[in-house]
Amino acid sequence: MVDAEQRLSALVGQLRAEGRLEVAQAARDYGTAEMTIRRDLDVLVRRGVARRVRGGAASLLARGDEIPYWMRELEAAPVKARIGGAISRLLRDGEAVGLDSGTTVLHVARSLGERRLTVLPVSLPTANALAEHPSVRIILAGGELRPGELSLTGAGTVAAIAAMRFDTVVLAPCGLGGGTLTAYDLGDAAIKRALRESARRVIVAADSSKFGRDGMAVVCDIRDADVLVTDADAPTETVGVLRAAGVDVLCV
Repeated sequence: MVDAEQRLSALVGQLRAEGRLEVAQAARDYGTAEMTIRRDLDVLVRRGVARRVRGGAASLLARGDEIPYWMRELEAAPVKARIGGAISRLLRDGEAVGLDSGTTVLHVARSLGERRLTVLPVSLPTANALAEHPSVRIILAGGELRPGELSLTGAGTVAAIAAMRFDTVVLAPCGLGGGTLTAYDLGDAAIKRALRESARRVIVAADSSKFGRDGMAVVCDIRDADVLVTDADAPTETVGVLRAAGVDVLCV
């Protein structure tokens, strides 16, 4: 039997893949009571992921929509924590660092401890996590706040990033299909491109679920990355191709 967080994540995945689900079938699939599934669906309705229909729920997520931030926080959290810790160890004290938005990058921020760094985060949750580390100097960009994601976007953010030069930036793509970093949101992709263009070194944080997944907006070629940090379930053949292309791939 799966726990509540795993079940919610699975229900969202089913809604994205199939467009709807039936309460009775979901109860059988997850080995729980129909009332439990109904309560789960109430959560998804309140979060704007689904709408109730007779006997179940229908998805409110379009094909190209990003899974909501609060759901991504539940997905593969231990894996993302390992990736975040590995990336934090790649950063050198004294560096100027740009941090992308996303739940994996949030784990990077949480792993920094007493490191002496100057960091520009483009996400409020990441900025809040950095504020727990008094040795980290935080610089905030302007721009427009994306509802739900709580990340910064728009011309103001791009201009602030372009005015800086980072020793390292950490990018968190939504997908790595076909050797290309992609994002679901055009504004988010523009921020990621600006970070890449202002960096001496690019580290990509992507758990294995990002391989073979494509967003609508292209960020850059994976070969533009210096380091890719992923997990042990990343496809072996793809990892080999990336290493042959000169990308340092760390599987943690």
